[in-house]
Amino acid sequence: MPADPLHRGSPQRSATSPPPSGSAASAVEVRRSARRRRTVSAYREGDRTVVLIPARMSEAEEQRWVGVMLDKLAAQESKRVLGDSELSERARRLSEQFFEGRARPSSVRWVTNQNTRWGSCTPSEGSIRLSHRLQGMPEYVVDYVLLHELAHLLVPGHGPRFWRLLDAYPRTERARGYLEGVVAADRLPHLPAAREE
Repeated sequence: MPADPLHRGSPQRSATSPPPSGSAASAVEVRRSARRRRTVSAYREGDRTVVLIPARMSEAEEQRWVGVMLDKLAAQESKRVLGDSELSERARRLSEQFFEGRARPSSVRWVTNQNTRWGSCTPSEGSIRLSHRLQGMPEYVVDYVLLHELAHLLVPGHGPRFWRLLDAYPRTERARGYLEGVVAADRLPHLPAAREE
């Protein structure tokens, strides 16, 4: 392959690998560049995360920077609040990916009157409502709650058939653990701030 006249040397790519657990993307691709001296950057490209690093970095530095950049992207994404139309589109994509498109809600929206539930579904109407308290949580948690409610459009109760549907989502246990942690943290006593003497 001839050299690009605008860029000295071509970027080197490392093998695509699975991300650390809990990451929103399904794979991480590290691209090394001789032109890059100190900066590291990352972006999402479909279902993968691309991390751009200087070619001279060691394997240990690469691993450290991949972790840093995945955390940074996750933090940026968690600050982005989806609107109702984006939430509906996300539910459609999740239904396609995990339920072969069989779960088709008539409406998906955020609500502010659910303080003891993360989400609710009315199968007879096909409506799904998610608590505003989920806004700002990691995407995999919001996806889990959406999938939970989508599954209720196919199976009304919480029996074995319902949980088998959710087994298709690889982050079910992690998301449930995250939500349990949030509930547990809310129950902790709030200690008054220590006063300086």
